[in-house]
Amino acid sequence: MTQQWRAQFDAEVSFANGGGLQTDGFRLDIPGRTITDDELAALFVRHLGLLMVADVRISNKTIIEEPHKGGRGLDTSAGTAAATSPAAEAGAVGTDGATGPHGAGGRRLVELSHVIADGMTTLPGWPAPRITEWLTREASRANYAPGTEFQVARIDMIANTGTYLDTPAHRYAEGADLAGTPLDRLADLPAIVVRVPAGTRAVDRLLLAPYDVAGRAVLLHTGWSAHFGTDRYGAPEAPHLTEDGARALVESGAALVGIDSINIDDMSAAAAGERPAHSTLLAAGVPIVEHLTGLDALPPEGFRFTAAPPLVAGMGTFPVRAFATIPA
Repeated sequence: MTQQWRAQFDAEVSFANGGGLQTDGFRLDIPGRTITDDELAALFVRHLGLLMVADVRISNKTIIEEPHKGGRGLDTSAGTAAATSPAAEAGAVGTDGATGPHGAGGRRLVELSHVIADGMTTLPGWPAPRITEWLTREASRANYAPGTEFQVARIDMIANTGTYLDTPAHRYAEGADLAGTPLDRLADLPAIVVRVPAGTRAVDRLLLAPYDVAGRAVLLHTGWSAHFGTDRYGAPEAPHLTEDGARALVESGAALVGIDSINIDDMSAAAAGERPAHSTLLAAGVPIVEHLTGLDALPPEGFRFTAAPPLVAGMGTFPVRAFATIPA
């Protein structure tokens, strides 16, 4: 019989929205004979479905050779727990992907993109789009029958304008570009929203641990889109995904990752120009959508997500019309 292992430990949990949770003698199925405290903390958070976890302190850890008990993945527990926060009891999330209402054929579409307008600011200090006319209605009249006229507009912009998609070619010279990224990674994806506690800068593995992300678009709702178009939007404290958080999403099979912040990576001076979230996700072929908006209008799950750009060869980034489809 294959050896199976369980960890027995005490844990002290603190929540980003206040309060905490303490456990004594908790037992959890683990995949092997050894496990780090960080790995055990993430497994523990996922097992209990705890949202908005700021920190988990593991103590009195022992590894026991004991048959697994079943449950959510490797996760099964025994022991006692005491909660001092509503988040500990109400912070569970479903993982069946079917919490949204299902009608006989109706649907509701939710816009998740910023409007691209002449002279708008997406990234402070970067060129703004210029929208002009290549052919005016007046000039077109000479080409058509009386009463028939057309307008042909022209837009001059950088690829990083408005709400846009990053493909692997944005980061890696040999990565798939817009034309090489398959539609099944961009359109009609099952999706979930990860609500990030107000004031949280870094979205890490613990905040993501409760969610079943396999095969889904993972949309990080930080609320930072409220500052879009202002100087505050590019402030150093803008929320971002950590390298470990990005690794967790790749390991768990996320199909796409989006965020309603200025960048999925930390843009503060402390980051020293490193972009570990971009590097990790795009190396794994996971597309990124930045500058989302309207995520507050979405349910936690049970909807589909689309963010498809034009089929342009040789470009790694381009604006998208991102939207959610919610069953009626």
